[in-house]
Amino acid sequence: MSKGTVLSLFDHSTNMVEPWANAGYECIAVDIKHSNEDTHPNANIITVGEDIQTYLPPIREYEMVFAFPPCTNLAVSGARWFKDKGLQGLSEGVKHVERARYIAEWSNSEWLIENPVSTLSTYWREPDYSFNPYEYDGYTERDESYSKKTCLWTSDGFVMPDTKATAEYDDRIHKMPPGEKRSEKRSETPTGFAKAVYEANHE
Repeated sequence: MSKGTVLSLFDHSTNMVEPWANAGYECIAVDIKHSNEDTHPNANIITVGEDIQTYLPPIREYEMVFAFPPCTNLAVSGARWFKDKGLQGLSEGVKHVERARYIAEWSNSEWLIENPVSTLSTYWREPDYSFNPYEYDGYTERDESYSKKTCLWTSDGFVMPDTKATAEYDDRIHKMPPGEKRSEKRSETPTGFAKAVYEANHE
């Protein structure tokens, strides 16, 4: 029997929900890149290939909602291209965040919306927390001892986990060479942070 349900939006890697699924929670990971014909290796993770703008979550009593809206049109690291993208680019970026916020608050559960350092501080509000992957590298067997400042907007009841940092870290993400999977790899949720969030927030 499932312990409860966790919803994760704009989530292709499913890293964020893996600890919850391993603990027996039903996890719904929604991303337009998923194929509805595929099944996840973890039986507790249901992948849904839908556009978040039109997706209607099932009626559940949610334990937690996560959202990772695309940062392409919002991250300050890409500010040099903002003018070329114009108002349409800005509108697309903000629209995804607003949809994530709407669903998160609709769920009546605790929630987290993630984005790198971005213009959301201007268009919405200052983030509640920020972190670098290396600060949670001690929670995972993977090598995640790298820097990439990431901001979090959360519900009032979300608990930011204690850090377990490695002694040394690098900036490999910023030096990642161009490639077909570059954007996907850069935006992948660190498994150490995911596990730490689970440990701090599950009941």
